[in-house]
Amino acid sequence: MSEALPARPGDAAPPSVCRWAVLMEYDGRGFVGWQRQQAEHLTSIQGLLEDAAKNLTAGRTVRSITAGRTDAGVHASGQVAHLDFPADVTLSSATVRDGLNFYMKPHPVVVLMARPVLPHWNARFSACSRAYRYRILNRAGRPALEEGHVWHVRAPLDADVMHSAAQSLVGRHDFTSFRASACQARSPVRSIDRLEVRRAGEYVVIEAEARSFLHHQVRNMAGTLKLVGEGRWAPERVEQALAARDRRAGGPTAPPEGLCLTGVGYEENPFSR
Repeated sequence: MSEALPARPGDAAPPSVCRWAVLMEYDGRGFVGWQRQQAEHLTSIQGLLEDAAKNLTAGRTVRSITAGRTDAGVHASGQVAHLDFPADVTLSSATVRDGLNFYMKPHPVVVLMARPVLPHWNARFSACSRAYRYRILNRAGRPALEEGHVWHVRAPLDADVMHSAAQSLVGRHDFTSFRASACQARSPVRSIDRLEVRRAGEYVVIEAEARSFLHHQVRNMAGTLKLVGEGRWAPERVEQALAARDRRAGGPTAPPEGLCLTGVGYEENPFSR
C-alpha cells in the first residue's frame, strides 16, 4: 500500500474542536463539485455538508476537509471527509450521521458512517490510497436507467486491448500528458498502483488506484484508452503519449458522469471499528 501524504503544520485538530470522520456517497449531478464556491447560488457538496453541520452546533461554523475534491458531475460511493466540531458539543456517531443526513435532504448526498478520530488524523493527508471506477456503457442504445452515471459509447470497444495498453501507465511516471491544463499540483509525477480494464456485459469498466491523482487524470486516461478500444489508436501510442509529457499528445477528457470515487484507504481506518 502507498504511503500517506505527509502532514503539514496546522493539519491536526486544535484542542478546541473534536474531529469526526464521515464516509459518504453522492450523486454528483447538479453540484459544482466538492469544493465550496464563493458564489452562494452554486451548490457544492462541501458547502452542503458544512451547512448541515452548523445545525448540529447551534449555528457555529464547522470546517471540513475531504480525501478527494471531485469535479462537477463526478459521483462517489466511498468519499471520506473530516469535520471539526466544537469540543463542547456532545455528539454520538448516530447523531452525526443522522443529523447530517436530515439537514442535507433532499439532496442526493448521504453520510453512511461517522466516527470520532484522533486530532492528528486527516481525511486528506492520512490517506494512503484512492480508488476510482470509470464505467462506459458500450451499446447502440442510449442509457435510460443510468443516464448521468455512465459514458455512452456506441462503437464496439475491445476491453482486452484497452487493458493491455493501460499497463504502460502503471508505475511511477510523469503524467503531464494526462493532467488538466488547470491542474495546481506542484509535480506531475504520480504512481499508479493499479489500472485495470474489463468487460462486464454491456459495460467496459476501468479501475484505477493510486495514492493520489492529478486533476482530470483518470478521465484523461479513460478518454485515451477509449480511442485504443475503438481501434483509432494503436496500443503502443499510449506509452508514446506518456513519454511526450505534453497534454496535446494524450487523448480527450472523458465526461465526468462515468467517474465514481469508490474508496479511500487509511492505515488508521476509523470505519473498520
